[in-house]
Amino acid sequence: MTDYHDEQPTVLVLDFGAQYAQLIARRVREARVYSEIVPHSISAEEVERRRPAALILSGGPASVYAPGAPKMDTRIYGLGIPVLGFCYGMQLMALDLGGHIPDTGVGEYGFAQLTVLEPECALLAGVPETSQCWMSHRDSVGTAPDGFIVTARTAITEVAAMEDPSRRLYATQFHPEVAHTESGQQIIKRFLHEIAGIPPVWTMVNIIDETVDRIRQQVGDGRVICALSGGVDSSVVAALLRRAIGHQLTCVFVDHGLLRLDEAEQVVRTFRDQFRVDLVHVEAEERYLGLLAGVTDPEEKRRIIGEEFWRVFFEEATKLKGVKFLAQGTLYPDVIESGNKSAAKIKSHHNLIPFPEGVHFDLIEPLKALFKDEVRAVGSELGLPDEIVHRQPFPGPGLAVRIVGEITQGKLETLRRADAIIREEIGEWDKERSVWQYFGVLPDIRSVGVMGDERTYGHPIIIRAVSSADAMTADWARLPHDLLARISNRIINEVEGINRVAYDITSKPPGTIEWE
Repeated sequence: MTDYHDEQPTVLVLDFGAQYAQLIARRVREARVYSEIVPHSISAEEVERRRPAALILSGGPASVYAPGAPKMDTRIYGLGIPVLGFCYGMQLMALDLGGHIPDTGVGEYGFAQLTVLEPECALLAGVPETSQCWMSHRDSVGTAPDGFIVTARTAITEVAAMEDPSRRLYATQFHPEVAHTESGQQIIKRFLHEIAGIPPVWTMVNIIDETVDRIRQQVGDGRVICALSGGVDSSVVAALLRRAIGHQLTCVFVDHGLLRLDEAEQVVRTFRDQFRVDLVHVEAEERYLGLLAGVTDPEEKRRIIGEEFWRVFFEEATKLKGVKFLAQGTLYPDVIESGNKSAAKIKSHHNLIPFPEGVHFDLIEPLKALFKDEVRAVGSELGLPDEIVHRQPFPGPGLAVRIVGEITQGKLETLRRADAIIREEIGEWDKERSVWQYFGVLPDIRSVGVMGDERTYGHPIIIRAVSSADAMTADWARLPHDLLARISNRIINEVEGINRVAYDITSKPPGTIEWE
């Protein structure tokens, strides 16, 4: 893990299996305080070694009384570090310190009205006497431990918040990290800035400066290669490395011919012309089309494209002299999601790179402490164009997973042109970027149509547009009918071979965002 905590005050989020653990960490960072997620099993000795400025105990799906329910080292409460527990974290704090959690069989889910009982208390000061909060629990604290005062309640939950300022222990049964809790971020900021005394110093400028220093220390006078795809992650890695080590960096851009309209040219223009990066542009479209000829199975497509990418990349990499390091865009969710149910392990993603026999580079992963929104902010600060910084999620296999059936040069050109119209029209309408992702799909079917006085037998284009917060779930976007009509009219008039346009109104689940 990147040791940002060596330079920045750090909040550790103890993960008890919560669906919201990442959200808690992000909310802390939104308050300009660095945070990391750690397993609930972390020892008091390890906490002391890490020297965090504060701890947050996440929620979790288990009952505190369930066999095998996650616990924590109770010595942590006595370290004098400010601790804030949410939901399960509050229940565990109460149970560990002598409180009582009765088995009432009554839960509380969704919106609830929070009533503040102690308006001058440390944690809830400034929160309105009544406000909306978000609950998601079966168990709840019936009696707070000795030394705690009950600071809030709801109609169902007698102890909705409690605190013991003398021991620097605070807890809420509701979820301040969820947007549905009206004063949630205010509560988190109060805990961080006022109670724990952590200054709001986690900024994009600091992130860049610290990362640049760390890259320079790691690389020394060595050379680095970066696999540049044009996506936001690899682009930000390349821009960071260019600032840190200048011409010690070489980027290898494997252009598999499966990108969207004009994207390859944009990558070359940005990094070769604007950032003056030593860029190797491998134009491999014919090579990929040859390998994909006749292949219709989506998983087989993905396998071929992935394996060939690394084959081409390492062919180029081994031509370069003195290269010691390989840079890649691993993000913080990649690190924590690959562990156990409590996000305990850092994934062994080093093993995912298929180094050829006799070839090895040390890895540089300058983004592995950052969430996606932070990566975008870093990219903007570094001067990357909006077209790259706010590039929508795009699969590694590119348009190959948006063409159902065999991939051909003609199908790629057809989809590129239709997709460009979709992205242009929705992008012009959606100035606030409220739609998560939108693109075209070319299915492996034909339909009868009439254009002028002639009968046609052409392909349809499927418009896919979804709203989502994190791509784990998604809903189809309710685009205006006149927008859809304009897109349809343009595609049929401007893209040869297309005679029908349809709109996919499938949510995820049961569907997926991509078609293949």
